[in-house]
Amino acid sequence: MGEYNQGITEALIKAIPFRRLAQPQDIANAVAFLASDEAEYITGQTLSVNGGLAMV
Repeated sequence: MGEYNQGITEALIKAIPFRRLAQPQDIANAVAFLASDEAEYITGQTLSVNGGLAMV
Protein backbone atom coordinates (compact mmCIF):
# COMPACT_ATOMS: atom_id res chain seq x y z
CA MET A 1 0.00 0.00 0.00
CA GLY A 2 2.83 2.41 0.82
CA GLU A 3 4.20 2.10 -2.68
CA TYR A 4 0.78 2.88 -4.15
CA ASN A 5 -0.15 6.05 -2.29
CA GLN A 6 2.08 7.47 0.42
CA GLY A 7 -0.59 9.99 1.49
CA ILE A 8 -3.14 7.27 2.29
CA THR A 9 -0.51 5.27 4.16
CA GLU A 10 0.53 8.24 6.31
CA ALA A 11 -3.11 9.10 7.13
CA LEU A 12 -3.85 5.52 8.10
CA ILE A 13 -0.77 5.34 10.34
CA LYS A 14 -1.87 8.55 12.09
CA ALA A 15 -5.33 7.04 12.67
CA ILE A 16 -4.01 3.80 14.20
CA PRO A 17 -3.23 4.18 17.94
CA PHE A 18 -0.17 1.90 17.61
CA ARG A 19 1.09 4.30 14.89
CA ARG A 20 2.12 1.57 12.46
CA LEU A 21 0.59 -0.69 9.85
CA ALA A 22 0.15 -4.36 10.66
CA GLN A 23 2.93 -6.73 9.76
CA PRO A 24 2.29 -10.32 8.63
CA GLN A 25 3.57 -11.53 12.02
CA ASP A 26 0.82 -9.55 13.79
CA ILE A 27 -1.84 -11.54 11.94
CA ALA A 28 0.08 -14.81 12.33
CA ASN A 29 0.25 -14.33 16.12
CA ALA A 30 -3.54 -13.98 16.34
CA VAL A 31 -4.05 -17.05 14.15
CA ALA A 32 -1.55 -19.07 16.21
CA PHE A 33 -3.37 -18.12 19.41
CA LEU A 34 -6.79 -19.06 18.06
CA ALA A 35 -5.40 -22.38 16.81
CA SER A 36 -3.79 -23.13 20.19
CA ASP A 37 -5.17 -25.02 23.17
CA GLU A 38 -5.27 -21.71 25.06
CA ALA A 39 -8.20 -20.64 22.87
CA GLU A 40 -10.13 -23.92 23.11
CA TYR A 41 -13.10 -22.31 24.89
CA ILE A 42 -13.47 -19.41 22.44
CA THR A 43 -16.37 -19.74 20.00
CA GLY A 44 -18.15 -17.42 17.59
CA GLN A 45 -16.09 -14.30 18.15
CA THR A 46 -14.66 -11.66 15.87
CA LEU A 47 -11.08 -10.75 16.65
CA SER A 48 -9.99 -7.42 15.21
CA VAL A 49 -6.24 -7.35 14.64
CA ASN A 50 -6.01 -3.69 13.70
CA GLY A 51 -3.75 -1.89 16.16
CA GLY A 52 -6.75 -0.25 17.84
CA LEU A 53 -8.11 1.43 14.69
CA ALA A 54 -11.68 0.27 15.42
CA MET A 55 -11.52 1.82 18.89
CA VAL A 56 -11.02 5.36 17.59
